Formats: sequence, structure tokens, C-alpha cells
Amino acid sequence: MKKNLLFLCVALLLFTISCHEDSGDIGIYFNGEFTGGERYNDFEENPFVAVADQPVSTFSVDADGASYSNVRRFLSMNQLPPKAAVRTEELINYFTFDYPEATDGSPISVNGEVSACPWNDAHKLIRIGLKGTDIPEEQLPPSNLVFLIDVSGSMTGEDRLDLLKKGFTLFTDQLKAHDQVSVVTYAGSAGVVLPATSGADKTRIKQAIQSLGVGGSTAGAQGIVTAYEIAKEHFIEGGNNRVILATDGDFNVGVSSQDELVKLIESKRDEGIFLTVLGVGAGNLNEGMMEQVANHGNGNYEYLDNLDQVEKVFIQEFSKFFTVAKDVKVQLTFNPELVESYRLIGYENRKLESEEFEDDTKDAGEIGAGQTITALYEIKPKPAPNIRAVPTFTIDFRYKEPSSDVSNPLKLEIFDEGNLFEASSAEMQFAASVAAYAMLLRESAYLGSADYHQVKQWAADATHNNQDLWKQEFIQLIDKAASFE
Repeated sequence: MKKNLLFLCVALLLFTISCHEDSGDIGIYFNGEFTGGERYNDFEENPFVAVADQPVSTFSVDADGASYSNVRRFLSMNQLPPKAAVRTEELINYFTFDYPEATDGSPISVNGEVSACPWNDAHKLIRIGLKGTDIPEEQLPPSNLVFLIDVSGSMTGEDRLDLLKKGFTLFTDQLKAHDQVSVVTYAGSAGVVLPATSGADKTRIKQAIQSLGVGGSTAGAQGIVTAYEIAKEHFIEGGNNRVILATDGDFNVGVSSQDELVKLIESKRDEGIFLTVLGVGAGNLNEGMMEQVANHGNGNYEYLDNLDQVEKVFIQEFSKFFTVAKDVKVQLTFNPELVESYRLIGYENRKLESEEFEDDTKDAGEIGAGQTITALYEIKPKPAPNIRAVPTFTIDFRYKEPSSDVSNPLKLEIFDEGNLFEASSAEMQFAASVAAYAMLLRESAYLGSADYHQVKQWAADATHNNQDLWKQEFIQLIDKAASFE
């Protein structure tokens, strides 16, 4: 009788966990899927939309790359990631693409193309590419940085505070004498470990970082308030004013719900201070909260799963900490004579209403120096006698200078040249391979004929002359994911 009762209790527990999966507050192993105590915001993939009903599609850019490195963590543990952890646009934008520099003085360049769709012969793919202008190292503006580091009890371990200490130490080596750094920590309460200190005094900054230890609960909101107060106090006009928040996201003291934290960060957004969110850890990772806080705080979000990733974020992509364009929005108008329906691949939580495109009070994504952003649409074309005569679609862009409240417009018309997928650019082929990889991980209803073998071939074809180690690693991860089939 007791055994039967125990079995019933366990079954009820597992049923309860499964019912909570859609809420994003996910439990333990269930139906073979690792969920841990980690929290994700679930979402449905964008569906196809008829051009006759809605010819305009609008979205905010997303410069985050966290989802890719988080997916890599799961695969390195010989587990498939939860589907909610796979955000396609972040997998694509983890990589840097070979896009041209702007030639008109704008801080961003734009480009695009159309090709056949490799997973559906009846469809086509559209690629949109943006690139933030490169800034030579000697021309980078002075920085006012606040390192906001979680030192609560949950941050114990080599993959958490220890990893962050290595990262911030490497970051300190990149600083110049005209930069200044403050270090704020939070556990049961927030504290200032290091007041604003010149980047020339690297020894003092590193000593402050290395002195950090863990203990206590997590008063994250109090830390955020303190960090922004310090950033505002030492604000540099025309400089790079930024809070770098590093945490596992397990806030449990004071303001701690995702909605409350988003409201808090939104209240700080108009102070001219940008935000970088760095996630670490496993098991209790509140990934959904960190992604949303970055989205709503003039920021970007990266996840650090190993030391190589730390070096990528803090050293190789150091220039991304310098925003060149903010509130970047994209709006496509499809030609109803050429396109029957379309689907934006990814960007599910970045979609905007058409009227929000010209609304300069509506927040959107940021682009760092040298950073590339890519978006893909899958379209169902209409038969047309001369597709090259008129543009398949028109792209309008709006962006603001980092210190401006007024947006600037850009425009681009894209014509369908009738290219096969094999004849498209390496950028198109690689982006499509990453998108298909994400759809396979999510068991997408839009996957068509794609399988891991094809995805690997597309990626290999796109990178056969490319020495980018991250793209080469991606090909290995395709094999890793395929091993679960």
C-alpha cells in the first residue's frame, strides 16, 4: 500500500511539472528532456502570414548571442536543450558575417538577397544583413563602466563567479587611461567594492575583482539601482556609459519577478546608460528574466559557458561594448504581385506593430561597433513572368545615434535574381544552415525536408575557405545534435 502511494505521489509530481513547462518555470527531467530548475520564456514560432492580409512586417533587431552558447552547454553535457532555450535569431547572430561597411556616413550598413529555400523547393529565402560601423581601437570613446556582479550563495563554482572573475580581469586589460570602472556587488544587499577608478590603475581594479567571494541571498534589484546611480554620477557626455550585469539571474530578495525587474530596467532606459547582461551557471539559471531585462534596457545578452566564450565576449568582441546605433527597427513591405505569404524566422519576442516603426518612443535593439545582425524570411512566391522587373520587397530601417532621441531612416529595395540556394552568398548559406539547425532542435513544424546531414553540408559549403573557428565549431555541434536522433 505504501509503495503504491509513493508511486502515485511521484506520478502526480511529474504531471505537475509537465503542466508548468509552458509557463517557463521548468522542473526536472521529464519525458527525457533536461529542464533542471532553469527558467525560460516559452514561445510559438512565427507562422506564415498572407500578404493580402498583412503586407507589412515590422520587428526590432536582436544583437544577443546567449541562446547559442547556452544550447552548446546542453550539448556538451550530452543533452538536448529545452525547446524554449532555442531562439533562432540569437543562434544566427552569435556569428559575425562578412557584411560591407556603410559608405554614406551612417553608423550601420544594410544589404539583402533572395535565393531558393533549401528545405522547401516551393519557397524562397530572404536574407537581411546589417553591420555596425567599425571603430578603430584608438578612436573608441572613453568608457564609464559599472561592473555589477552577483556574489550571492548560488554563484559558487568554477562556471559562475570564478569564470566571471577571469572574464572581468581580461576585460580590464583592454581599458585605457581615459576609461573609468566601478565595481558593485550584491547578495543580501548591494555594496560598492570599488569606486570609480581610472582604467590606467589596472592593478587596483583587478585586486577588487579577485577579492570577490560568495554568500547570502540575491537582492538583484537593489544592485541594479545602485549600479545605475553610480553610472549616472560619473556619466561621460559623448562617452560609453554602460552597466555590465553578471549573474545566474536567481533573484530572490526584494523586486524579483520578471515583470517587476523589466519595469525597473525600463525606468532606467532613458538615462543614456546602456546595459550588457552576462549569464552564467546551470541548474538555477533564470535565463528568461535575463533575456527580457536586456531587451528592455538598451542592452544585449550573452551567456558564458566556458573560458573560450569568455575570451570571445571580453576580448575578441570588445568593440561590441560600444553602441553605434540604438532602437534599430526593420520594416518589410512585400510586393503582393510576387509574394503570397511570408514567415519571419525567429525574432518572436521582437515583433512590432506597424505603427510602432515611426514611433521614436518605442524601444528597439542596439548594434555595437563592428557587430553584424542577420534576419531571414521564408516566403511562398507567386508565379510571375518577370521577377527581376520589380522589387520583391522594400526594406525600411530606422535607427538613432546613441545619444539621440530622434530616429533616422534608411531604405533598400531587393530584387529576386532567381538564384538557386547553391549560387547564393556564403552569408545566406551559413545563416540558413544555422536557422535549420535551430528548427531541428525545436522540432519545428516548418522544417520541411531538412535534416542534420544537409545542414552540415550547407554549413561546410559556406565555410570551406573560412578560418572562423566559431563557424568551424558549429559544424561539430551539428554532429553532436545529430547523435541524439
